[in-house]
Amino acid sequence: MKKILLALLTVVAMTATSMAFAANAPVNSGKDECLLASKGCKDQVDSIQQKIKKLNTEIKKGKKVYSAEDLKKLQQKLKEADDILNSLEKPGR
Repeated sequence: MKKILLALLTVVAMTATSMAFAANAPVNSGKDECLLASKGCKDQVDSIQQKIKKLNTEIKKGKKVYSAEDLKKLQQKLKEADDILNSLEKPGR
């Protein structure tokens, strides 16, 4: 009887713990919220080249992951990053 009770309590404890972890886990929709809306990226620092590479990767995911509005935002951010890179590469700066 004690073994059954102990096993049951163990199962209940493990279930409660896994539910708590699941509640705190971020929803992974495939979107990079840091690139899209600057959310969840406080510890992330990328070079211009890294940002361009990430933006291209996310844009390639297309409408399977992003809405048309989100894709426009990503393309605008890519254009801005390209402009920054081009201005940094100009001689005389």
